[in-house]
Amino acid sequence: MSTGKWTDPSVPHRGWQFVRIYDLEQPSHTCEMCEAATVRYVHEMFHPEYGSLDVGCICAGWMEEDADGAVKREADFKLHLARRARWLNRDWRLSANGNEFVNTHDGFNVVVFEANGTWSARFLHKRSGYVRFSQRPYADADAAKLAAFEAMMHYKHATGKRGRA
Repeated sequence: MSTGKWTDPSVPHRGWQFVRIYDLEQPSHTCEMCEAATVRYVHEMFHPEYGSLDVGCICAGWMEEDADGAVKREADFKLHLARRARWLNRDWRLSANGNEFVNTHDGFNVVVFEANGTWSARFLHKRSGYVRFSQRPYADADAAKLAAFEAMMHYKHATGKRGRA
């Protein structure tokens, strides 16, 4: 860590907190900490005495003093993106009502439906009986499917119901 802000004593080198991670879809951002690495997956880090920096995985690990945690976070994020990309290509079937639906291996039933010119979704976790409907209208079926995927992943994370979608 001998380049960029790592060499600047006025920039804190420890005590940073992870804010979020996002994908630029190609390596196109220069890490704002080392100012050398070009990254695709950007970790937004925050320090109360400095503010925010958008950095790569290695610098994020050093800044939060958890290199393994930063690597795992990025791997989990990549896995989530891959699952999300495959979600639309699943074997969606038509219900008796003419709505597209899919049943997942881990006990979810997801349905998308059109009402009044907009699209909505509903997922049901069959084992627990938990049901959730989309909170907003969507322009098309694919947008509703992706919203249902994100809501389902949030539910799985919040309840500890791991597994593949």
